[in-house]
Amino acid sequence: MTELLFYHLQRRPPESVLPSLLEKSLERGWRVVVQVSSDERVEALDAHLWTYRDDSFLPHGTDRDGLAAEHPVLVTVRDHNPNRANVRFLIERAPMPADAATYDRIVVMFDGEDEEALAEARVTWREKKAEGFVVTYWQCDERGRWQKRG
Repeated sequence: MTELLFYHLQRRPPESVLPSLLEKSLERGWRVVVQVSSDERVEALDAHLWTYRDDSFLPHGTDRDGLAAEHPVLVTVRDHNPNRANVRFLIERAPMPADAATYDRIVVMFDGEDEEALAEARVTWREKKAEGFVVTYWQCDERGRWQKRG
């Protein structure tokens, strides 16, 4: 059954959290799709993943590169899975994919300072839990480490 992880971001943008989670996914041998809410965010996140750290390389691309199936991490605005990813990240209220149950893991990152995003995450949590997904909730502690809360 698909694991659904909810990451409650507080005073931190997705760009500050996403690279380390993508690195951990790649270390585990997973292929990843990162779905964002707009073409502008695809471009911004693509640029950020190339430059977020001087001593690291995070192999990725976008679905506009023409080699979508080859990328271990694919950034897109679309609801598709051309690189045969088993993990999907949903950023900035990107919608749950129609084929959600085909993934091993889906990570929903939401802005805890945005009341609409928080309410939407709560609804998704209840719906997906009722559908049989394994759901967990993660929040940063005061030291900046992710703690499982539910």
